[in-house]
Amino acid sequence: MIHVENIAKSFGHNQALQNISFDVSKGEYAAILGVNGAGKTTLVKILSTLSRPSSGIATINGFNLLKKSVDIRSHIGVMTHNSFLYPDLSALENLQFYAQMYGISLKPGVDELLHVVGLYHRKYDSVRTFSRGMQQRLSLARAVLHKPQILLLDEPFAGLDVKAADMLKNLIRDAIAEDTTVLLTTHDVDFAMHNASRILMLHQGQLMEDSPAKMLSIETVKQKLIDSAS
Repeated sequence: MIHVENIAKSFGHNQALQNISFDVSKGEYAAILGVNGAGKTTLVKILSTLSRPSSGIATINGFNLLKKSVDIRSHIGVMTHNSFLYPDLSALENLQFYAQMYGISLKPGVDELLHVVGLYHRKYDSVRTFSRGMQQRLSLARAVLHKPQILLLDEPFAGLDVKAADMLKNLIRDAIAEDTTVLLTTHDVDFAMHNASRILMLHQGQLMEDSPAKMLSIETVKQKLIDSAS
């Protein structure tokens, strides 16, 4: 479902990613760990077509990411630090806009989706009046509204309260049950180890670990992250 081969990304003299290669199968739940600056966000941006690699090959469900198209984006749901919401539009209008972009009808399910993310009572309010946490909730709704085959989540729990975080965990669990592929970056080692089936670890733009979660211990992973930060 996700194929990455020798992906590299440079920003001037800074090598953000160095020859990263891995595959994620359909329905797999992979977590990417790494300290700040390890390259996690850069990798997610490339996979979500928000950035182009300096070299290498990346495909999503067989689509070459170097050839951007709506076809590729219809297969992925993305949640990053950028909400990709329009602040002057209401919550409802934002979802309607993205539904139109994906060529789907949300009329039967938009209210239900807003209920799920706890924003039904604010559906007519401008997004600029929302707190960061509320924008994150709406961003999650935007990411899943077209029922993508792949979810790319970059630190999705940042800014969420406990209730919203539980809601997100349930949505991820439901997505996995429907054979959705999930690739998530997080600093929460315990969450990753208890929920993901696969652990990828980045260090200074290089892939230093790629193993089934059950083959690793939480203590080992935490120690590797401590060592990579020193």
